[in-house]
Amino acid sequence: MKNQLTLRNEFMPHPYRVYIRRFLIAAVFSLLLSPALFYGWLCLLRPSRTDQQQVLFKGIVYQRRAISQPRPVTMHIVTVDLTAPGIKPLVTPPNTGKGRKTFARTTSEFLREFKLQLAVNGSYFHHFKEKSPWDYYPHSGDPSNPQGESISNGRRYTKALSDKAVICFAKNNIAQIFAAGKCPQDTFQGIAGQEMLVVDGKPVSSRISENKPYPRLAAAINREGNKLWLIAVDGKQPLYSDGLTLAELTKTAIDLGADTALNLDGGGSVTLVMGKANNAKVLNAPVHTKLPMRERPVGNHLGFYALPADVKTSTSK
Repeated sequence: MKNQLTLRNEFMPHPYRVYIRRFLIAAVFSLLLSPALFYGWLCLLRPSRTDQQQVLFKGIVYQRRAISQPRPVTMHIVTVDLTAPGIKPLVTPPNTGKGRKTFARTTSEFLREFKLQLAVNGSYFHHFKEKSPWDYYPHSGDPSNPQGESISNGRRYTKALSDKAVICFAKNNIAQIFAAGKCPQDTFQGIAGQEMLVVDGKPVSSRISENKPYPRLAAAINREGNKLWLIAVDGKQPLYSDGLTLAELTKTAIDLGADTALNLDGGGSVTLVMGKANNAKVLNAPVHTKLPMRERPVGNHLGFYALPADVKTSTSK
C-alpha cells in the first residue's frame, strides 16, 4: 500500500511542475518569435510615409516624399544652397597610417566625429561582404579603399578612375561634376560616384534601360554650381519602399532643375543623417544586412557644416 501511494505521488502533477512547464513553453515561443518581434520593432523606427518639408539649417532644406505608384517609394531630398553663410562641404579625410585609404565609419559616426550638421554615404569601396547580420565587412574602424577620386581639404588620396564620375567643390563651394572622374587642380573637396545621370539638363540615354528598383543616392547641381540636391531613396523594404530605377532617379533630378547629376553609392549604404542636439538623427531608412534602420560602415562620406536656421547673419556693404 505504501509503495502504491509513493508511486502515485511521484507521477501526480505538482502545481510547481505545471508552472515550470508553462514557463518553458512560453520561453520556447518567445525564442521563436523574437526575430520577428525585433524586425517589427525596427520597422516601427523608420520615418513615416508622409510628405514633409522643413528647413534643417541655414541654406539646407529637407523634403520627404511618400510615393504609392507604380510601387511604394520613400524618397528624401536635401537642397543645399552652397552660397549660404556657414555652408562648408567635407569629404572623409584619409587615415594617417599605412594600408588602405580610410577607416570605415557609419554616416552617423562620420557626422559626430567631425561635428557636421548633415552627411550622406559616399563612394563605392573595397572590400565588402554581407552574409548575415553578424558576418559582414567592413565594421567600423576596419580599413577601407574608396573607389574613384577622393579629395579632402585639398588632399587627393585615391586614384581617379575614368568610369567613376566625380563631384568637386572649390574653396568657394562652387560645385562641378565631371564624367571623366578627375577634379580640377584647385578642388578642395571631391568624391566619386558611379555613372552620370544628367548632362546639360538631359538624361544620359545609356542608363535609361536599367529598370531594377533599388535604394539610390544621387548628387545633382544646377548650371551655376551653387545649388546642390542630394536625393536619397529607400529600398529593399516591401510595402514601405521598393526603390527607384536609374531612369526614375534621373527624371527626379531633372524635375528638380538639375543641369548635371551623378549616381553615388546605393543599396544598403544609402544613409542620410542630420546633426541634432550633439547627436545624429537618421532621416531615411537604411537597410544594412537586411535590417531596417541599421547603418552600414562605409569607406567615405560627404558632409556639410551649416549654421542653425534661426541664426542671423550680417552682410558687409
